[in-house]
Amino acid sequence: MKTLSKLIGALSIAFLFIACRQSSPDTPGDTAYLFRNVHVVDVVNGRILENQMLAVDSGRILEIAPRVKNSGAYANNIDAGGAYAVPGLAEMHAHIPAPPTPESRIEETLFLYLSNGITTIRGMLGDPYHLELKKRLDHGNLVSPRIFTSSPSLNGNSVPTPEDARRLVTQYAADGYDFLKIHPGIRRPVFDTLVATAREEGIPFAGHVPVEVGIRHALESGYATIDHVDGFLEGLVPESEGVDPHANGFFGFNFTPLAKTESMDRLVALARAYGVAVVPTQSLFERWFAPADADSILAQPEMKYMPAETLANWKRSKEQYMSDPSWDPEQWEAFNAIRLELIARLQADGYGLLLGSDAPQVFNVPGFSIHHEIRGMRNAGLSPLEILRMGTLYPARFFGMESETGTLETGKRAEFFLVEGNPLEDPGTLRNMRGLMLGDRWFPKEAIDERLAQIAKNNAGG
Repeated sequence: MKTLSKLIGALSIAFLFIACRQSSPDTPGDTAYLFRNVHVVDVVNGRILENQMLAVDSGRILEIAPRVKNSGAYANNIDAGGAYAVPGLAEMHAHIPAPPTPESRIEETLFLYLSNGITTIRGMLGDPYHLELKKRLDHGNLVSPRIFTSSPSLNGNSVPTPEDARRLVTQYAADGYDFLKIHPGIRRPVFDTLVATAREEGIPFAGHVPVEVGIRHALESGYATIDHVDGFLEGLVPESEGVDPHANGFFGFNFTPLAKTESMDRLVALARAYGVAVVPTQSLFERWFAPADADSILAQPEMKYMPAETLANWKRSKEQYMSDPSWDPEQWEAFNAIRLELIARLQADGYGLLLGSDAPQVFNVPGFSIHHEIRGMRNAGLSPLEILRMGTLYPARFFGMESETGTLETGKRAEFFLVEGNPLEDPGTLRNMRGLMLGDRWFPKEAIDERLAQIAKNNAGG
């Protein structure tokens, strides 16, 4: 992503220059906002800047200070009432619908992310339509989080030969996708050609770990991210067990009794050595694959934003898993315990994980599922600060946009949301949305709730 980072840097300087010309704290313009009585969350130092004024104009943060000059001159003067300003979150394992899904439903999905403070999404199953969405967003013709999108799936069917891998990787890089999506079924020689071509084209790759590749070779090959903690449990099974790697089951579930956790530190160290980040999507495993009743999950308020057909499919999918003879609730407990320990160790010394839930996926409503993911990270023992960094600071570093986003600082993009309660004490407060600032546009809670009510009305699930 070096070319992308350079382009972002150049644009950032240009935009900052324009913004500074348009307004300053002394002469706020008509589009300027001043937030008073706001507590600013500092995710770098893990502290709260209490009772601040936060000035915004032209989509940029102009100033954060206890007092801002000429504060009465701001056209939009908002009393935050002691709310906490949090940098916009990144959903690092999102899915964006594409046609034949109606455009109205696609835009609803994008708003569901925004309604939960998510200002950046990393789409994990690309489509040419998503490239069009990015263009619309660049031209200001779409209300949406910032979009990074993968290529269409690269899997055992789409790239059966090395020649196919070279052709599609070259094509997807030329098309403008931000990275390549790896799915299961890719043979080792095909994978190695894919990786070599990706390096030649300068395009990252991420996603699943094909069985023939294995976790160690995947890490050595330089994934940008491995998602779902895929391949790690299999990597804990000693070779002496002589298992058929294709008998691993759902993300290694079948191998749970064979996993040797004493080798976990070596595997985690390998991930760190090669700089591979992991996107856990733990909410998927604690909702879809867990021994929880489908109807109780479907009774959660957020389900009203999904079509009835989708909800029925989700219930059917879960019930199929629960009725599979190979699924066992006691083994799930052991399986999940290994996952939680891996998650904790991957994040033990800072940046190793990125916040991502996999939505919309079974029981994961876009936007709302990030809160279930946060709870999963708490189950793994991660601190509220580290969880916040996984969704703010670390994604900004990952995308090479640390000078633009990820924290609330003067000159950075105005991408933040207000919540009731201190998220450094309880990340559950991130649910308590009071409003969203997205560039030069402010969405008060009333407007967000009104839009959500319309989305619920449009879907038979409500």
